[in-house]
Amino acid sequence: MNKGKVDVLLGLQWGDEGKGKVVDVLTPHYDVVARFQGGPNAGHTLEFEGQKYVLRSIPSGIFQGEKVNIIGNGVVLAPDLFMAEAKELEKSGHALHERLHISRKAHLIMPTHRLLDAAYEAQKGKSKVGTTGKGIGPAYTDKVSRTGLRVGDIFDRFDEKYAAHKARHEAILKSLGMTDYDLTEVERTWMEGIEYIKQFTIVDSEHEVNRLLREGKSVLCEGAQGTMLDIDFGSYPFVTSSNTICAGACTGLGIGPNKIGDVFGIMKAYCTRVGAGPFPTELFDETGKTLRDLGHEYGAVTGRERRCGWIDLVALRYAVMVNGVTKLIMMKSDVLDSFKTIKACVAYRVNGQETRDFPFSVESGVEPVYKELPGWQTDMTKMTSEEQFPQGFKDYIAFLEEQLETPICIVSFGPDRSQTIVRQ
Repeated sequence: MNKGKVDVLLGLQWGDEGKGKVVDVLTPHYDVVARFQGGPNAGHTLEFEGQKYVLRSIPSGIFQGEKVNIIGNGVVLAPDLFMAEAKELEKSGHALHERLHISRKAHLIMPTHRLLDAAYEAQKGKSKVGTTGKGIGPAYTDKVSRTGLRVGDIFDRFDEKYAAHKARHEAILKSLGMTDYDLTEVERTWMEGIEYIKQFTIVDSEHEVNRLLREGKSVLCEGAQGTMLDIDFGSYPFVTSSNTICAGACTGLGIGPNKIGDVFGIMKAYCTRVGAGPFPTELFDETGKTLRDLGHEYGAVTGRERRCGWIDLVALRYAVMVNGVTKLIMMKSDVLDSFKTIKACVAYRVNGQETRDFPFSVESGVEPVYKELPGWQTDMTKMTSEEQFPQGFKDYIAFLEEQLETPICIVSFGPDRSQTIVRQ
């Protein structure tokens, strides 16, 4: 934690690394938690005191004390889904209205954005990206093409603006051959969501975050998805529609690069991916199935099976580099407990040439080069200190730290917040 600076926490793989749990664990050390990008496809899962929560748009610091939580300008917000998520939290006893602030410059996901999402995916045929269908990509498209609708617009001629945006979307849908739809019920709930948003503190997040820093408050920035889904640096075009890397915290909250302190990079002890797109270390055999079963690898938002494979150090070295990661956090280490041997991809073989650099494209012709390591075959889920780690796991940590040239400061062994060990 650095006074006067923001620390950033983000995923280093293809998302689903367990960011929500770690934000929840780290939040007691911070005054503010702020989301800086992504939409309601985030699916941050947290478990504690026998309860399980899945957050989509609300920052994962909402469960800890009286911390301020901010939805930044880089987020795209679906009013109806946000309302459902917030009301569910309120029902479980977590008060939000005083502690959750929403950026005036955050863009809104309209009902027609979801229709456009479906229409664009259908048009791609076999080249589908595998989106969650939440309308996130089309909302970001409108943002970049300067035709978006923002939270601040709900206070100024909103009905007029909404109607104009809807008409434009419907013209596009007609050109794509999608005319058979009825938005009546969806729009009704969506407009309820708009009125619900008005109950929250609406802020200029760039002013608020910088003011809090000047006051000496500590801020943790929470990213969604993962580095390999970044719109610029991920496995394009099978990526999300925002910058998931550390630089996205600057543009998604309005903070200068000189305000960045520690960058926490989260990874699993193996690797997973949801949806379509390249995945060099994916396993199609019994080992891949075992990883999925032991790790309960199903999407928190969609329920889709996650594709599973060995850890990819080529992609991780790349992610550490583009994010400027200072500390690593390894999740789901216990999933490897029963394996006699473990593999780690240390290089790629591309067109017969071996490389340690992540290439322009990993869609085809990429063969992972593996190093085999001994497993530890010890149940680590009940361990409470680093001293209890089996030697094989200590060796695995040392190997990863050497390969990634970055220390692993936190290790997680299960879904509960108590199953987390901070290394000395």
